[in-house]
Amino acid sequence: MRKLLFFLLFGIFLNSLHAQELNATITVNADQVSQTNQQIFQTLQRSLTDFVNKTKWTNRVYKENEKVNAQIFITITEYESDRFTGTIQLQSSRPVFNTSYETTVFNYKDNQFNFQYVEFQPLVFNENVFESNLVAVLAYYAYIMLGLDADTFSLEGGTDYFRKAQQITTQAQGSNYAGWNQSTSDNRTRFDFISDILSNTYKEYRVAMYNYHRKGLDILGDNNSTGKQVIAGTINLFEIMVKRRPNAFLVQTFFDAKSEEIQSIFSDGPKVDIVKLKETLNSVAPFYSGTWNDISY
Repeated sequence: MRKLLFFLLFGIFLNSLHAQELNATITVNADQVSQTNQQIFQTLQRSLTDFVNKTKWTNRVYKENEKVNAQIFITITEYESDRFTGTIQLQSSRPVFNTSYETTVFNYKDNQFNFQYVEFQPLVFNENVFESNLVAVLAYYAYIMLGLDADTFSLEGGTDYFRKAQQITTQAQGSNYAGWNQSTSDNRTRFDFISDILSNTYKEYRVAMYNYHRKGLDILGDNNSTGKQVIAGTINLFEIMVKRRPNAFLVQTFFDAKSEEIQSIFSDGPKVDIVKLKETLNSVAPFYSGTWNDISY
């Protein structure tokens, strides 16, 4: 009996050592496709869930409570034989210290998503070669979400993950699949996103990610006034970026994730200079002017 107990506990211990990094819920929606047999889409959903959650993306050991929570929504708009066309939307979040609140870190929709897939084919990530656009896109965003999460806990903590995403981008550029090359219009690509994250031109973005989360949100529970002041100061970093590069891609992605949260934070509790804050918000993210106007004080 003791031996059996020992092996059970040892198995649990080994499993915890190899706990993977992502805790993702994946949904594949094919309602727009005229296909009587929905089985292939259900199989795809299960295969992608296993792929994302069971692949060991890093050399780090993640505890269960350190996993990055994510939701991935794939909408299939066209399907013929083994070819799929659609969109992929991703959301990742992380807990805020001393609260039960989860803050959205990343909220992004990629409209340039097409791939080939045969039902039951194995999905395996090989970091040294491009073999499947489906695998490459999911791997790319796995590293993006891990990198952004790490950036919220330590300054530029996600660099190694972003380098992995950049490597995937480089390998995929000769594949002729959409989304991997630099954009020539306002239709931003995966190439643009990772290039901007790693560029010194947008260095304030990563500082803002750290300050907003670690120095701002994480102390709101203990010191609401100081936390608000830090978050308000963080918004000014985006003003620097916008002056240097109007319509910066990363500014849009930040506020896509944070607009409602910012509105909520500054509509309650200790006051800050709301007039100046709203001026800055309308300057850096005018596409959310309606949300900023809803900040009550």
